[in-house]
Amino acid sequence: MSSTARVRELNLYRQYFDLVAAGAKTIEVRVKYPHLADLAAGDVIRFRIKGTDESCEVEVKRVTEYPDFQALLDGEGPSTVNSTATRDEQLTNIRAIYPPEKEALGALAIEIELLD
Repeated sequence: MSSTARVRELNLYRQYFDLVAAGAKTIEVRVKYPHLADLAAGDVIRFRIKGTDESCEVEVKRVTEYPDFQALLDGEGPSTVNSTATRDEQLTNIRAIYPPEKEALGALAIEIELLD
């Protein structure tokens, strides 16, 4: 990690946090919100479970933009996003979090590596 790395704080649901903390989730899915538009390799994300003190840090390895969640899952492979759910289950779960108007902003596949 470089000394110029920016640290972002993002919330995660428990089930996804546990996968990240175990090193099993290597792709984080987010909508391309303006505050994430400049996210780049080398940045650090501190994931938190809202309402708790639990956190873990990851380094961003790359950020790839996709037009929608379906293209993202097809491009990245569903097992990198969530190895405990099928592609169709993941698509349903992601769309339950982000409604169509959010998905229309674009989808980001954020490749992450757990930091010690």
